[in-house]
Amino acid sequence: MNDTIFALSSGGLPSGVAVIRLSGPAAFDICRQIVDSMPAPRMAALRTLRGRHGEPLDQGLVILFPAPASFTGEDCVELQIHGGKAVVSAVLEELASFPRARLAEAGEFSRRAFENGRMDLVEVEGLSDLINAETEMQRRLALEQMAGHVSAVYEGWADRLKFARAMIEAELDFSDEEDVPGSVSDRVWQDMWQLSAEMSDHLARSKGGEIIRDGLKVVISGPPNAGKSTLFNALVQRDAAIVTNIPGTTRDVLQTDIVIDGFPVRLIDTAGLRETDDVVEQLGVRRAQTATESADVVLRLHTTGLSNDIPIEISGRIIDVWTKADIYASPGGSSIGISAETGEGMEKLKALIVEDARALTANGLVLASRQRQLTALRSARRQIDEACHSNDLPLDLRAEMLRHASNELGRITGRVDVEQLLDVIFSQFCIGK
Repeated sequence: MNDTIFALSSGGLPSGVAVIRLSGPAAFDICRQIVDSMPAPRMAALRTLRGRHGEPLDQGLVILFPAPASFTGEDCVELQIHGGKAVVSAVLEELASFPRARLAEAGEFSRRAFENGRMDLVEVEGLSDLINAETEMQRRLALEQMAGHVSAVYEGWADRLKFARAMIEAELDFSDEEDVPGSVSDRVWQDMWQLSAEMSDHLARSKGGEIIRDGLKVVISGPPNAGKSTLFNALVQRDAAIVTNIPGTTRDVLQTDIVIDGFPVRLIDTAGLRETDDVVEQLGVRRAQTATESADVVLRLHTTGLSNDIPIEISGRIIDVWTKADIYASPGGSSIGISAETGEGMEKLKALIVEDARALTANGLVLASRQRQLTALRSARRQIDEACHSNDLPLDLRAEMLRHASNELGRITGRVDVEQLLDVIFSQFCIGK
């Protein structure tokens, strides 16, 4: 933290403009030595950048961000220069020549922002997700986290736990005082039951956050020649899978990532499910069954004249799809008829695929999206439930359970005991962020 760090914070070179960021105690002193005059804070000014021997390096915009109102909470300088490789290299070499100035490590700017209280861990992870967002829903989810809306929910829960523990401690330590209630049951445990219910609802809806961040796993399953690869190609809008009239053409798992209504979808084509003596095809069938068992959504294909009686196990949702609707009529009911050739039923099928994800996010995107967040939330809820159910235990033990729950919430935002997580989290950032 005593070093002044710098890095190229913009994209790859060459480019029209390159942004170099400095942060640390010597940032302003370094800037003062490479520009002819310092601009006013937060005012972009055109300046000539020079080496310490007076030779010009480039001409660009210089912006100063005094501490603590900067991204990192330290004195920061932003240099917007021309994006040529030689120009950027010359400026970085000049910065490296100053004492206690060094190139930043991956995620070090964001880590300093966290350590200086400018961001909590949920906001940091939201920033990382925003940088890597590829779909509209990923962008919106990341913004909710980066803006602190998710953290505000967890901090509100932590405050309620703190109040409950304070009431219990008051009853234990000051039960003889007139202004201390004689029982905390009505004021504490009723709210803790409500808090547990709110956390359960949040965890249930956070499946939508996982889907938005990691993608909805959709497997196309069915007998040979049911039109699996044809449907796969129609959904990805290119000839990604080989299509023939020969049964058993697809013998391995083929997958690609697509976007449906803003939701990322990992679409998986599988081998036809049937009994066979072909050893290679048997391997394909086993892989198809494995993929199907772990899917969020299975498109179970049917077509007239082909049986689909091989049982499959799935924890997700099954959509029964009748193919070749331009030739054969589908039976209707809960199934859907489609034709990859004419496009009949395709838009309805896409809507059905993301139906659950859309329902989970219908009430907003204030959701947990990472496994570590979900793990801590489940642990906190479990501690609260145990405290609520343990009427036969002493109050001090039940208060200890609530303290553990509070600590789990603190680990999500980084308020307590997260040192071992920091290297992992910030290493996921690029240099300069």
